[in-house]
Amino acid sequence: MGLHIGTLNKPIKKVMVTLDVRPEVVAEAIEAGVDLLIAKHPPIFKPIKHLFSDDPQEKMLMELVKHDIAVYAAHTNMDIVENGLNDWFCEALGIEQTTFLEKTHEIPYRKLVVFVPVTQGDALRSALSAAGAGVQGNYRGTSYSMEGIGRFTPTAGAEPAIGKIGEPETVVEERIEVLYLSADEDKILQTLREHHPYEEPAYDLLPLVHNHKDFGLGRIGELAQPQSLPDFIQQIKTVFGLEGLRVVTNEPHKQIKRVAICGGSGEKFYPAALRGGADAYITGDIYYHTGHDMLSRGLTAIDPGHNIEKLCIPKLVELFNQWKKEYNWEVEFIPSTVDTNPFRFY
Repeated sequence: MGLHIGTLNKPIKKVMVTLDVRPEVVAEAIEAGVDLLIAKHPPIFKPIKHLFSDDPQEKMLMELVKHDIAVYAAHTNMDIVENGLNDWFCEALGIEQTTFLEKTHEIPYRKLVVFVPVTQGDALRSALSAAGAGVQGNYRGTSYSMEGIGRFTPTAGAEPAIGKIGEPETVVEERIEVLYLSADEDKILQTLREHHPYEEPAYDLLPLVHNHKDFGLGRIGELAQPQSLPDFIQQIKTVFGLEGLRVVTNEPHKQIKRVAICGGSGEKFYPAALRGGADAYITGDIYYHTGHDMLSRGLTAIDPGHNIEKLCIPKLVELFNQWKKEYNWEVEFIPSTVDTNPFRFY
């Protein structure tokens, strides 16, 4: 999704996190003096043909521009990424040993091999780690190093950090090896150049055969202990603060152990829940006829509504504040307090 309104080239001092960008949320952001809205759901789904202030939605967009509030939306990105919304759902419901429900893509790993004076090895490793290099599974900052002797002779026009023009030089160097996802290569190389002491750093970029990272929508995993469907439904209502939810099932008292979940409107992925052996599939906005298809194929499905994705608000604020401390950001992060759920139960 990315940036919907505004520019990436503006100073940011205050950020508000929201599920939806609605007129009430924009009014809240204006009142709070926000520079940037980060939303799960983008404010612009269809092409805009005009902007009329008589239309509430179009007026809302005009207000954002008028008050110079940028809007960044992370829609499916937040569903797919590790430690994203579907992982937070699983954590809240006690669903363990998870994997993705439906594979969307894979990104190959590459290896960076770089040579740096041993005295600056720690600083370069830390910078590369902060840029995303060295993340492997549940580990971060992974790398390998060995020492050796680097040799070079600066020639006319060089501005060497070590040595003199025309004189051969030897330096005790570290060879640092670190993995990274190929999608992050530009950022990794920019970080390398900014933090390496040499005018011309020596490095290699190596492709890794059969080594990639898979990404996918939704999650599927196991409850620690089996639960009856009524008990599991009550747990979902309690965890997400729901007044009610919809259930599709032929077995109202079945035991639930293996659970698939996909936040938002994930009904089209129900075949993947079946293939994964799920006892129950949790997703929002189940269409009437899709519910019939689920019943025909023996799947129990639970529709808690689309609005449970509001869990992203406190989790993102928590994550941003963690990064703020880690990277010394001078930015304030606040949650939107507007309830954007359009549905009520009576």
